[in-house]
Amino acid sequence: MCATTTATEAAGRPVALVTGAARRLGAAIATALHDAGHNLVIHYGRSADAARTLAGALDQRRPGSAIALGANLANLAEVAELAEGARAHWGRIDCLVNNASAFYPTPLAEVTESQWDDLLASNLKGPFFLSRALAADLSAAGGTIVNLADINGRIALKGYPAYSIAKAGTLMLTRVLARELAPAVRVNGIAPGAILWAEGAAEMGEAARRRLLDRIPLGRPGDPADIAALALLLATRPGYLSGQTIAVDGGLSLAGGYD
Repeated sequence: MCATTTATEAAGRPVALVTGAARRLGAAIATALHDAGHNLVIHYGRSADAARTLAGALDQRRPGSAIALGANLANLAEVAELAEGARAHWGRIDCLVNNASAFYPTPLAEVTESQWDDLLASNLKGPFFLSRALAADLSAAGGTIVNLADINGRIALKGYPAYSIAKAGTLMLTRVLARELAPAVRVNGIAPGAILWAEGAAEMGEAARRRLLDRIPLGRPGDPADIAALALLLATRPGYLSGQTIAVDGGLSLAGGYD
């Protein structure tokens, strides 16, 4: 009887799919949505163990509330399978958070076609086709899409041309989807600044970190909780807001970005 009741309660909850949710910002967003009562589809690319660990931890808090699904967002067949697996589990999708992102330098003289394809696939191609695949589900739910952009989609980051171009595309993706899916689905974005040091940033050195912090009007890096709180608001209570991308950067974009 308890198991049946738990299953019934789980089936009635809103469902969020968060891509790249195994670690870092994605995990913070997924956890915030779960804490607010959502069932979670935790997508992963390469971080299967971390995704399953997070799903297990969330499931312990509320049985039957989280699953982990893997997919390569550059592969449209896998994108379609991810969409189908996400909708099939609880029979609904109320929110899509396009968070998954590749990030690494691609100096203009050295960037390869495979790097270009990789950065555009994770930051733009995958989110576009996944949003399209779930458009009918989101429309039926009166749902939301939240795209994770970057202030470097507005301010070119030197040494990262392919990434900056991809994130500029994410800004337009948000605007395009907001028009295409209106009025049923509200679509907004978040453009983080210095929230978490990039993986491998230990090589950056303390002096370089200090120079970056000196450019931020608030004088400090942000916290994943800053992004998760806004993602939760945009996912659950966007009100009259659609087609907008909000910078969460401590004022860094006012100072012209990172350099």
